[in-house]
Order: sequence, then C-alpha cells, then structure tokens
Amino acid sequence: MTPGRNPGAGREAEDGAASGGESGSGARTPRKRGKRGKTSARPPRMPKVEETSAGGLVIDRSLGSPHAVLIARFDRRGRLVWSLPKGHLEAGESPEQAALREVQEETGIEARVVDHLGTIDFWFIAENKRIHKTVHHYLMEAAGGALSDEDPEVEEVAWVPLSDVRDRLAYADERRLMDRLPDLIADAG
Repeated sequence: MTPGRNPGAGREAEDGAASGGESGSGARTPRKRGKRGKTSARPPRMPKVEETSAGGLVIDRSLGSPHAVLIARFDRRGRLVWSLPKGHLEAGESPEQAALREVQEETGIEARVVDHLGTIDFWFIAENKRIHKTVHHYLMEAAGGALSDEDPEVEEVAWVPLSDVRDRLAYADERRLMDRLPDLIADAG
C-alpha cells in the first residue's frame, strides 16, 4: 500500500462509480511558514460528503446447484471487474428498498430480502471532495425476472455457481462478506 493512501480510495475510482477531480480551481492556495521561515503551500481542505448505497447477493436455487447473480463493469484501467449489484439510495428509500430496486435495474432479476449480509464503508476522493461511502449488502433470493444487461452502467451480468462467487469478485471487501454466507444460508434454510 502506498503511504498516505486510503485503502478504499482506488476501489470506487477503478469501478467507474467515481469520476476524477478537476485540476486547479483558480483559487489562491493558503501558505504557511515552515520551521525555518520558508513559505510552503498547503492544499485547501476538501469538503466531506456522505454517500449511502445498497445492494447484495441474489441467490437462485432453481438452477440445480445454487447460483448468484454478479455484474461486471470496466474499471479505469480497462479491466472487466465483477462485483455485487448495488447503487445509491433515492429520496425516501430504505436500504432494503434500494437494494431490491438496484438489483432489478442492474440485473433484470426481481428478488426478496432474506437477511442483512453486511455493511462496507470506505473513503475516496472524487470531484475535489472526500467521500465517505457506506454500502449496505443483503442476502436475497431470486423471485422472478430474467437476466439482463440492459442497464448502461453494467457491461455483463451472469449467474455464477455459488461456490465460485468468492473467486470471481474483484474487491476484497465484498469477498469478506462471503464469510457470513454459510451461516445465513443455514438460518434461511
């Protein structure tokens, strides 16, 4: 890890959810005196923004062995990265409602929430703002619909054998959510 870099900083920027900031606002940079009286530039303080998203892992047991639906997007480096479907909460929406809506929009699959899978939070910088993002993930069961990659934010959608999901997920924080899966599936049984 690069010193001073937030471990979650590259995650959003790489998956295309955050855009790069602008360089140079034209404002004067405040200066302060160093130990030896030299003047040094101090970067302006960036505003902090809170963002909340929701999504999760949708399982379908009707395909023989259990499968889960994953989405793929191109990151800033042009790599196809697989992740759980998720997106921002809209005004007046609960995290559960947003998770169900986002899954349907991004995958075409209608689902029902079974349990809370976990919450991930991380920081990143975009558009000259420090963004603290919280993502609520739910374990869901497929209830209808048909697999679709019609959402312009999604490159591919696929049913993946549940045993292969952990290896397919690009982000370590989402892979760690899979640790809770055996207990949740047994409880939902």
